Amino acid sequence: MHDLVLRGGRVIDPSQGIDRVADVAFAGGRVAAVGEGLKGAERRDAAGLIVTPGLIDLHTHVYWGGTSLGIDADAYGRSTVATTLVDTGSSGPGNYAGFRAHVIERARVRILVYLHVSFAGIFAFSPRINIGESSDMRLMAAREALAVAESDRDHIIGIKVRVGRNSSGDNGIAPLHVGLDLADRAGLPLMLHIDEAPPSYSEAVSMLRPGDVLTHCFRPYPNAMVDSSGRVREAVLAARARGVLFDVGHGMGSFGWDSARAAVGQGFWPDTISSDVHAMCIQGPAWDLLRTMTKFLALGMDLPEVVRATTVNAARALRRPELGTFAPGAAGDASVVAVEDRPITLEDVLGGTVEHPQRLIARGMVLGGAWVEP
Repeated sequence: MHDLVLRGGRVIDPSQGIDRVADVAFAGGRVAAVGEGLKGAERRDAAGLIVTPGLIDLHTHVYWGGTSLGIDADAYGRSTVATTLVDTGSSGPGNYAGFRAHVIERARVRILVYLHVSFAGIFAFSPRINIGESSDMRLMAAREALAVAESDRDHIIGIKVRVGRNSSGDNGIAPLHVGLDLADRAGLPLMLHIDEAPPSYSEAVSMLRPGDVLTHCFRPYPNAMVDSSGRVREAVLAARARGVLFDVGHGMGSFGWDSARAAVGQGFWPDTISSDVHAMCIQGPAWDLLRTMTKFLALGMDLPEVVRATTVNAARALRRPELGTFAPGAAGDASVVAVEDRPITLEDVLGGTVEHPQRLIARGMVLGGAWVEP
C-alpha cells in the first residue's frame, strides 16, 4: 500500500518517455511507481488533468524581505505548482546566510540557488532605485563567494553574473571574467544574464562553457540572439553546439514575441522555460511559470516538450538527476495542471500580444510525497 496515489491523469514524464493515462504512487516521500490500478492510503483523482514530475522554475527571485525584488516562495510555488524554485542571484556571499536561514530553510517548496558573484547580490532593483550590482568591480567578491559556495553544496548549484549596460555599466564584460573564474574554481555551472550592449550578445555567449546557462535567450532588440535579418547569430549556434544551455527567463524585460518567433522559426527552441518572476513582473508581463509555459504552446511547442523544458531539462541544468522525473526513488514531487479551453491574451515585455485559445491552470502538487492544494 502506497502513501498517496494520483489516479488516472495524463502522465507526461519526458525523462522516461511516458505520455499516457496512468496512476502515480508515492511512498516514504519518494516516487514509488507509475502504473495502472495502484493502491494508496490517500487517493487523488487526476482524471482529465495533466500530471508531470514536479515543475522546476529555473529562474526566480524569492529572497522575500531580503531584496527589493523578492517574492514569497511558498505562495508563488503553490500558485503555479512549481515544486522547485531556483533563485538566480538575489543573494551574494555577503547576505546568503540570511537567505538560507530566513527563507530557504523555512520554505516548503525546494529552493536552489545560483549564488551571485557580487557581494550583496541584486541589491537595488526597484521601480525607483536601480543600481547595477556589477557596475562596481569592488563588489565582485570571488574569494568570498567561493567560500560560501563550498559551504553549502546542498543548496548552491551554480554561480550567477549579470552584464550589460544596465547591470555592469562601464565595466562591460569584465564581471563575466570574474564569474567564470569563480565557477571554474568551484566546479559549478554559471548562469549569465545579458541586457543591452556593451557587451554584445555574441561576445558574451562566446565565453560560456558546456553546461553554462544563457538566460533571457529571447530578449527583444537591442542585443538579441537574432540579428537584424532575423537570423540566429552564429555565436549562438556555436554555443549550443558545444553544450551551452538556453533559458527563457521572461521577467520584466526579457521576452519578445519577435525574437522568439524568429528563433523557433529556425528550429531554435529553448532548453529550459522559466519565468524570472520577481516583485515587478509577477502581475505582468511574466506572471508565473504556467503563463510562460502557455506562451510556448502559443508558439507551437508541443505540450510534452514544454514539460520537458520545465522538468528533466531543468534538472539536468541543475545537475540534480533526482528531480524532474517519476523514476522510482526520485524526489516525491509532482505537478497537476489543467489545459483549459479558455482564451487568454499573452503579452511580451514590449506590450505585444498574442491570443491563444487555451491556458494552463494549477490544480495541485505533491511535495515530498504529500498533497498540497494550489
